[in-house]
Order: sequence, then C-alpha cells, then structure tokens
Amino acid sequence: MSAELIAVLAVIMAAMVFDYTNGFHDAANAIATSVSTRALTPRIALLMAAAGNFIGTHFGGSVAKTVSGIISVPPSVAGLGVVFAAVLGAIAWNLITWYFGLPSSSSHALIGGLVGAALIAGYSVHWNAIVEKVVIPMVASPFVGFVAGFLFMVALMWTFRRGKPAKLNRGFRHAQTVSAAAMSIGHGLQDAAKTIGVIVLALYVGGYQSTTDHIPPWAYWTSATVLALGTYAGGWRIIRTLGRKIIDLGPPEGFAAETVASTLLFVFGIGLGAPISTTHTITSAIMGVGATKKLSAVRWGVAGNIVGAWILTFPGAGLIAAICYFITRPMFS
Repeated sequence: MSAELIAVLAVIMAAMVFDYTNGFHDAANAIATSVSTRALTPRIALLMAAAGNFIGTHFGGSVAKTVSGIISVPPSVAGLGVVFAAVLGAIAWNLITWYFGLPSSSSHALIGGLVGAALIAGYSVHWNAIVEKVVIPMVASPFVGFVAGFLFMVALMWTFRRGKPAKLNRGFRHAQTVSAAAMSIGHGLQDAAKTIGVIVLALYVGGYQSTTDHIPPWAYWTSATVLALGTYAGGWRIIRTLGRKIIDLGPPEGFAAETVASTLLFVFGIGLGAPISTTHTITSAIMGVGATKKLSAVRWGVAGNIVGAWILTFPGAGLIAAICYFITRPMFS
C-alpha cells in the first residue's frame, strides 16, 4: 500500500469522524423546535432527521464543489497532511462547542480549518471564493432568516387571527412534521456536502482524480450514511439551547421558524452553491419569530453567547487546525 493511499484513507476517515460529529452536533438544527413544541417525540424526530439528512445529501453537489475549491494544495502526501489537519481542527471545534451546548457552525469550522491549515503550511487560499461563497452568505443568511422569520410569523398571526388557540396548536403540530422534514433535508444538502467536498479534495491531492469537479457516487452514500448515524445519536445539549433557552416556542412559532430556515437552505445551497450554516439559519429564524411577541420574549443574553460562538468559529477552528498541522506534519512527510 503506497504512502499516498494511506494518507488519502487517513483523510477520508477523519472526514467521516467530522461527518459523524456534524450529525450529532447539528441534529438540533432540524428537530429542536419540533421536540420543544411536542410536535414529535425525540426519537421519532431524530429518526426522521436522519432519513432527511440521507436524502438531502444527494442534492449537495454544488456545495461540495465550493468547499473543495476553497484552497489550492498541490498533489502530494504533504498536501494531504494539510487537509487532514483542517478536518481535525473542525472536529475539535465541534466537540468544544458541543460540550458547552453552543450551536456553532460545523460548516464554518471546516472552512476555517481548511484556511488555517493552508495558511500555516504556506499554500494559497482562494479569498475571492471565500468572500463570495462563504462570508457574504454567512452574514446575509442570519439577517434574512431573522427578517423572514418575523414577517412569516406576522403573516401567520394575521391569517389565523380568528382561530381557536387549541385547534391551531394541534394543526401546526401536524404541519411541523412537514417543516421539520424539509429542515432535515436541507441540513443534509448543506452539511453532508461539506464532507463530500473534503473527500473530493483528498482524492485530488492524493492523485486519484485529476480535478475537484468530479464527485464519485460512493462519496454521496458514505457521507449520507455517516451523517444520518450521527444525527440519530442526537445532540441533546444543543437541542435544549435552541428549543428552550432562546425563546419558549409553540407549534405555530416552530412551524414558522422551520419553514423559513429550510427555504433558505435550499435557496443558498442549490441556487447559489453557498455553504451556509444550518445553525445560523435556524437560530436567526427562531429569534425573528420570537420577536413578533415582543423583543423581551427573546433571551438576548443566550442569543449573544451564540453570536459570540459564530464569530469565534472561523478563527478558532483555523487556529486549532494550524496547531494540528504542526503536530501531524511528521506523519505526512
């Protein structure tokens, strides 16, 4: 077995670990609102989220190609060491934020890891692609999620203003099954695609394909399966933060937040190929929905902690990846 093949397999295995941590770290994105409103039981919600993740993965080709084109690493074992360190940095950040129950972005952790490892190793970073495909969508998606969540909830309140609360709650609990499924598919579309992008990059840097444009079919199935397994494992710390600590959600609010967030995931992912954060999107939608009650209904202190985690994710994961590069570099020399 050649050194290149061993290195490629090491990167792919690390990518699978990241994929799994992404699943349990971001399971809350798809199901927290449904669980907190009692529209779905936790295990049923997790099972549905896992199935949705598996389905959504197969629509994430554009996002995967964006991720694989973030950095330029020449085909070599040393180049594979850069990708390996980047994935380790993202895994470490996922575990740190999971431990503290902060719904940070696995997507931006991975991209931050790629940038940090590439810079410390002296390779080039495609800053134009990062600005256009990562930074601008990263800033825009939470803002759009907040505004759209607010407006959509206002529209629901006006449309059903004469309805009986008990009857409306029952109806929206059923509707949440659909909106949570859409959210799960959007999560798979966005987040499994990032792992696929790492696999493609590893195959290219390892010399097993000539470009980063081709995605082998097995990459879809592998990433989808591992993400689904991670999702089913659950992420209860973050589920509690999203479902209860930001705002007390009812079925109408949960439906509104999930509908807005899933729509944005599809538009940015399929339409623009932009790897936006499912975490940022659902969190901002929840905050926008909550603001329709009154601004004080949103627990802005908790929201501030989440925003802090958002800001720290890119540089934090990048710094950890840089440290990992120095530690693991002898393995890829």
